[in-house]
Amino acid sequence: MSKVVSDNVIELENHRGADTRRPDVSIVIPVYNEQAILSASLSDLREKLQDADFTYEIIVAENGSTDETVRIAREFAARHPEIKVFSVGEPNYGRALKQGILQARGDFVICDEIDLCDTDFYRAAMQKMRDDGYELVVGSKRLSGSHDRRPLYRRAATQVLNGMLRVAVGFRGTDTHGLKAFRRDALLDVVESCVVDKDMFASEFVVRTHRADRRWIEIPIDLVEKRPPSVHLFRRVPNVLKNMVRLTGIIRFGRDPLPRK
Repeated sequence: MSKVVSDNVIELENHRGADTRRPDVSIVIPVYNEQAILSASLSDLREKLQDADFTYEIIVAENGSTDETVRIAREFAARHPEIKVFSVGEPNYGRALKQGILQARGDFVICDEIDLCDTDFYRAAMQKMRDDGYELVVGSKRLSGSHDRRPLYRRAATQVLNGMLRVAVGFRGTDTHGLKAFRRDALLDVVESCVVDKDMFASEFVVRTHRADRRWIEIPIDLVEKRPPSVHLFRRVPNVLKNMVRLTGIIRFGRDPLPRK
């Protein structure tokens, strides 16, 4: 069975034994056409979290898959009560990520990728938030001490995007995409204020957090992907450029130069 959560957002129900207790951490993972690695990645993540010093839920935020991703996710959730699955019904990474955050029940939210599932980042980020009082921790691919093992053209694209964000909206960090962790109650208002979706939602969230003078920090990561991107980089360029224009207008001038119909 399934139920409508909000406009075009369908939550796929867990089995009846689902744990209703509030977890410490919500791990939000957008997925799109991930049938090849979804089950193995979730199994590996659960195994790595066996000795975690926090309780957790894993929110699989499916967005517009055309393969067996939804079926696999539902079957996995039926066997594991800490797994929650929903679908936004369209290929929209940013919308899936935002909806996952809004549905999260944990005190802390970790935004991950199904081909990363980097529990070393989880532990380092939790320490920064619990012990040092940071509200946002970004796992940066560009920070000194990180190891980015992606192809050269993808590393160059990250550098170009960061440069555009610095010029357009005064971004002060080194990365916006990928691994992030934050205190949900501290930054939920920032999440709700974001208006750009698809690939640029994550950038808007980080930029708005910086500009609101919240406590944030970047930490280096060792990035090893399990497979090529499910959507090729060059297919994403038009949307990135359009949403960069929108983000610049919204942040700099307080209005959307390309209002959505």
